[in-house]
Amino acid sequence: MTETENTRIVLASRPEGRPTPANFRLERAPMPSLGDGQVLLKTLYLSLDPYMRGRMSAAKSYAAPVEIGQVMEGGTVAEVVESRDAAFKPGDIVLSYSGWQSHAAVSAKGLRKLDPQAAPVTTALGVLGMPGFTAYAGLLTIGQPKPGETLVVAAASGPVGSAVGQIARLKGARAVGIAGGPEKCAFVRETFGFDEVIDHRDPQMADKLAAACPGGIDVYFENVGGHVWDAVFPLFNSFARIPVCGLVAQYNATGAFPGPDRLPLLMRDILSKSLTIRGFIQREFVPTQGKAFQEEMTRWVAEGAIRYKEDIVEGLENAPEALIGLLEGKNFGKLIVKV
Repeated sequence: MTETENTRIVLASRPEGRPTPANFRLERAPMPSLGDGQVLLKTLYLSLDPYMRGRMSAAKSYAAPVEIGQVMEGGTVAEVVESRDAAFKPGDIVLSYSGWQSHAAVSAKGLRKLDPQAAPVTTALGVLGMPGFTAYAGLLTIGQPKPGETLVVAAASGPVGSAVGQIARLKGARAVGIAGGPEKCAFVRETFGFDEVIDHRDPQMADKLAAACPGGIDVYFENVGGHVWDAVFPLFNSFARIPVCGLVAQYNATGAFPGPDRLPLLMRDILSKSLTIRGFIQREFVPTQGKAFQEEMTRWVAEGAIRYKEDIVEGLENAPEALIGLLEGKNFGKLIVKV
């Protein structure tokens, strides 16, 4: 590629079930031209996140889908190459939402400058960015962990789950993580400092989770759904709080879900145990929690109170396979493409 071309990945077709590489198409296009108030960005890093599977579908959701032939959406860290806005100059590093492409012409109004001396710029896509804010705002606003309570979080080795457990411990709660495989479980326990970690691939997972939560579960941060939810559900204490952040086990599902209708059982326990179950999209908390998150999480990371792990994939052309792997739990930490 030369600097006169823009390399981009577009949605070629909508997946039925599990996405495949054929659902994506790599294209070369002319370098975008600038308008007044815009900046030309060169993408350095691209964030890959589970919500992208929903954007590939035409099903009704909280955000419009990516159209066929449109550049795949995604958060990016980029360098300003050219600017027609006085607030930015070439060489500035910014957080943007310019998607799966090497270059983009965007409005300067939606950009946030990053200081590479304050923290690695990739953290703006992870622990100090949208995933970290999702954990912070969802947990503290809905979950509200209290000293001595037990919190359980699924996908505990990922960017959201790992932050949830560590924040809960800072608030005085016990953190029980659920992760996939011995390596991830060991990392969650030894590096992220969780009190207990359960392998969701273990045939005895439900029994081991019950043993790890002898006093029941007060907060469950839902990232997965599926058989993990089945193991967690019987253990809820009265007045348990359940922030519903994601249901990655269901994102590739097609047709009706198998098994008996368990909605009556769920509704019974919501009533009899006074459960609070609330879904959320992180952006709804930006006005009330955004500033506090930036200040508090930045301090926690600098002090080493919150740790993180990144999984870096080289090359924009490898983004489709990386996203497919993410939806199957193959990543280990915050998944980022070095463009």
